Amino acid sequence: MSIQGNARLEVIAKQVETIVRELAAAGNLAMSQLLVIGVSTSEVLGEKIGTAGTARTAAQIFAGVEAARAELGFIPVYQCCEHLNRALVIDRAAAERFGLEIVGAVPVPKAGGSMAAYAYRRLQDPCLVETVQAHAGIDIGDTFIGMHLKRVAVPVRPSIRSIGEAHVTMAVTRPKLIGGARAVYEHADAITAEQSAGTCD
Repeated sequence: MSIQGNARLEVIAKQVETIVRELAAAGNLAMSQLLVIGVSTSEVLGEKIGTAGTARTAAQIFAGVEAARAELGFIPVYQCCEHLNRALVIDRAAAERFGLEIVGAVPVPKAGGSMAAYAYRRLQDPCLVETVQAHAGIDIGDTFIGMHLKRVAVPVRPSIRSIGEAHVTMAVTRPKLIGGARAVYEHADAITAEQSAGTCD
């Protein structure tokens, strides 16, 4: 089933807003944390990735993300296609705050992808960065965003498994759990351990 007409596109915006809110809740996504978003608008339309992207579809996905961002305050980061080495579109002030390396290119539909090109035109002061370590991510159309997530990624199953015809995957991240059998990961457990155990130094 192909995606056609304004009404169908508007459904996409609401679906995207829904899954973004689900991901933010699952990962306790906080103000000013990074959310990486990979999108194939071609796949949303039921076509092969990289063959039929459109700004109209990108606009609806952007609108869905923005509807959630306006309330939750996360920072969206849009992944480009492989022709720009999967660089990312981000607000320049955020890039500078996180100390990200800015690279010199402007995404267009044929080199960067329709989603990244649209986001670049809509952000107030956009730039491209080479890589990020995002706190969470959404992949619409199997574009592979894992290279831009913090370790360790934890899958989140969305209530909406596809946007248009595109498969959706999502993940949040958590800190690495280091140590062995003696390691403690919760603050309350640490207090108990201090009271009952010897030392190792």
